[in-house]
Amino acid sequence: MAQIIPWNYPLSMAAWKLGPALACGNTVVLKAAEQTPLSILILARLITEAGFPPGVVNILNGHGREAGAALVQHPLIDKVAFTGSTATATQIMKSAAVGLRNITLETGGKSPLLVFEDANLEQAVRWSHVGIMSNQGQICTATSRILVQKDVAGNFLTMFKEQIKQVSVIGDQWSQDTFQGPQVTRQQASIKRTVANS
Repeated sequence: MAQIIPWNYPLSMAAWKLGPALACGNTVVLKAAEQTPLSILILARLITEAGFPPGVVNILNGHGREAGAALVQHPLIDKVAFTGSTATATQIMKSAAVGLRNITLETGGKSPLLVFEDANLEQAVRWSHVGIMSNQGQICTATSRILVQKDVAGNFLTMFKEQIKQVSVIGDQWSQDTFQGPQVTRQQASIKRTVANS
């Protein structure tokens, strides 16, 4: 199996993909995202120390256009599991179709959060904030749309702005006071700025 994971939550994504594949008796080549290879290399060391036989879990680093594409097209790959962008998933689907490989694709989404007038507004504000701001908003399940019933929209917005001011301290990721550290790359930071200004 070829497994290609994204840069957000790399250890969680690796575990979600490795666990079922290994439990079913497969061998795996796991390609780490080029932005976050270190945690997966540490995982590889732990897998070795745990006593896994050589060749059961294999780690591949490199850029997606070269390393990922070669992995997906390799004749010994029977299944591809990918989490990442829709554009990359489209390319993987095309490549996998040539060799009739099974694929599982998890791509980005727009997850709405609904707030109705009978909601506990304090909790709705709290969970709306967590939903969009966790992991710097770099998560496919982020609640990037909040749909609020008209009768409570004004109160919700006031409370939400206050929540952001109180909690969303941006700064050094290693500081205890920081809620939101840096974006993973300059490209992601520019995307976030563009979205925030639109």
